[in-house]
Amino acid sequence: MLIAVDRDDPNSSWDATDSLAELAALASTAGAEVVGTAIQRLDKPDNATYLGKGRARQAADEAKALGVTLIIADDELSPSQQRQLEEVMECRVLDRTALILDIFAQHARTREGQLQVELAQNEYRLPRLAGSSEHLSRLGGGSRGAAGVGGAIGARGPGETKLEIDRRRVRARIAQLKRELEEVRAHRTRQRQLRMGQALPVVAVVGYTNAGKSTLFNALTASAVLVEDKLFATLDPTTRHLILPSKQEVLLTDTVGFIQKLPTALVAAFRATLEEVREADILLEVVDINHENAVEQSETVQQVLGELGAGDKPRLTALNKVDLLDDPAEADRSLFPNAVPISALRQEGFAELMDVLGRIVAETMEPVQVQIPFERGDLVELFHRRGRIREETHLANGTYIDGFLPPQLSGIFAPYAATVVSEA
Repeated sequence: MLIAVDRDDPNSSWDATDSLAELAALASTAGAEVVGTAIQRLDKPDNATYLGKGRARQAADEAKALGVTLIIADDELSPSQQRQLEEVMECRVLDRTALILDIFAQHARTREGQLQVELAQNEYRLPRLAGSSEHLSRLGGGSRGAAGVGGAIGARGPGETKLEIDRRRVRARIAQLKRELEEVRAHRTRQRQLRMGQALPVVAVVGYTNAGKSTLFNALTASAVLVEDKLFATLDPTTRHLILPSKQEVLLTDTVGFIQKLPTALVAAFRATLEEVREADILLEVVDINHENAVEQSETVQQVLGELGAGDKPRLTALNKVDLLDDPAEADRSLFPNAVPISALRQEGFAELMDVLGRIVAETMEPVQVQIPFERGDLVELFHRRGRIREETHLANGTYIDGFLPPQLSGIFAPYAATVVSEA
């Protein structure tokens, strides 16, 4: 059963019904079957039982009648709220954060992803280790047996052994995970520096979870990143080389999807991965234009990008899944920056998308005029591959080029700077 508090939040454009619909999708992705919901209108969640004692008891009766084995709250619960709700409901209670962490635990495939998820899980559960052993048994309980698959949600990964781990050992494990992730972060930094040495603009594919980022990424780069109709199918970033129709070369990076009420612990744990977004030159946001909350989802993406310090980067918006609209012309471009309607699945709209991306890439470059000696043909070839040429003239002593280059290459071409075409 899903439970939520419906309150007026000036910082959110989501209503409780839409948020619960998303929570149901998250629960389904984790392997649970949703059989009921309970919503309570309050100014703010009750400090004791989240819903308020009366509504919580009513929800408990409904849950018993439905044979519910797991309650999932749409907000992050305090340890006290979770304990008191479990006493009223007489079954396990999880919150949105624990549910998202569980999905991440299922989908983390690389060592880096597994480290990040385990760190987030341990930091989330550390304050929840307090309490009686009987309560901890309920928290860590649940199996794939009589309780069904829903009983295991929130107990994957380190949760399976939490009953034997005390606070000191959990803190030690957190410290170890942070050390290992710092090594990952240093490795990622070195990788980015190597890419910068190649002077290739980096385009990060961002967007709400399940908007179609990986489908678009695969179609553009002929890759095989996992694509599933599930939330958070992609956790580990993948980078591929892409040549635009203008002959410009870029690096395209597929990233983890965002979601409303993204757990703080998750953002902190995935710092190394999310740096790929912060360090990118351009953002390619993918929006599921067919979704009834497309605008709200995009606003959530903008909010997270702002928190990461990437909110002001040049951006292109792919309005995806127009093939599901009755009329593709319904896709309103005016609501999004540099919007292009596409269908990643059918590979429609790609020509315009790449043209606009090429224009934005060019806008991030610096104008230069150079006269390159014939013996440095390698630099002419590099200009063709990395830059955008406006004019090219073959002179007696070399090749004159007027065009645009990534800022990272300015030092290489500085010795050959020219302002006018000259035969001298």
